[in-house]
Amino acid sequence: MCSTCGCSDDAGVRVIDPDAPPHVHSHDDEHGHGHGHGHGHGHDHDHDHDHDHDHDHDHEQDAAAAQTILLEQRVLAKNDLLAVQNREWLSERDILAVNVMSSPGSGKTTLLVRTIRELAARLPISVIEGDQETLLDAERIRETGCRVVQINTGAGCHLDASMLASGLKTLGPPNSSVVLVENVGNLVCPALFDLGEHSRVAVMSVTEGADKPLKYPHLFRSADLVVVNKLDLLPYVDFDLMKFAAYARQVQPGVEILHLSATTGEGVEGWYDWLRNRRAVLTST
Repeated sequence: MCSTCGCSDDAGVRVIDPDAPPHVHSHDDEHGHGHGHGHGHGHDHDHDHDHDHDHDHDHEQDAAAAQTILLEQRVLAKNDLLAVQNREWLSERDILAVNVMSSPGSGKTTLLVRTIRELAARLPISVIEGDQETLLDAERIRETGCRVVQINTGAGCHLDASMLASGLKTLGPPNSSVVLVENVGNLVCPALFDLGEHSRVAVMSVTEGADKPLKYPHLFRSADLVVVNKLDLLPYVDFDLMKFAAYARQVQPGVEILHLSATTGEGVEGWYDWLRNRRAVLTST
């Protein structure tokens, strides 16, 4: 169990190469817990014994809380060490890794598909897809001809540095290329875990509330770029672009914000220019 957010640890994580022969995975619950134990509890204890029990229970809770904090620190410290190693591995090969984060349904996969189709001929791109289950998004990416690896996190709500390392090993991205990492759809936990990426992108859609930066500040505070997607739907929804920008820059002063539609292609050139500029910065250092 991940003490940081409460999701399951990497025991249920699967790194899947869609080009490999499919495997059948059973999801039957093999960990049933019998309830034949007797749970009766006598109530003939005196009052003093109950008081002592409560006192002991308080100590146990305090000890458990301290142990949880210590475990959380160890989890994050281990992750950060692996993230440094990932970043070094990528930088040595001039591979730009971009961590794309958002809530479910923001249009991340649609944006990646259009990016690959329109940019891959000039800029080699491969993808690591993060989802709790299914190969659906990976298959959409694969149809473009792009190399893709799927990471299914099971009950986990985010990717971490260890998962990225495993994904990169399976993916084998070429030198001087771009790896787009589509994180699990979640506005909280993905922002807490450094994967070893060079840049972070927060994707919003106009179908979401303009107050999201204030409600989920850590995600927007950690972003190098904020993309507002589904611009084609703006006439049909109540979304204030100016208010959203003000909130985002209240959390992250000076953050770059792009408005685009991954469906129609409006504004995507700004996104492509941003990727090319990030690649240029990496190769010049």
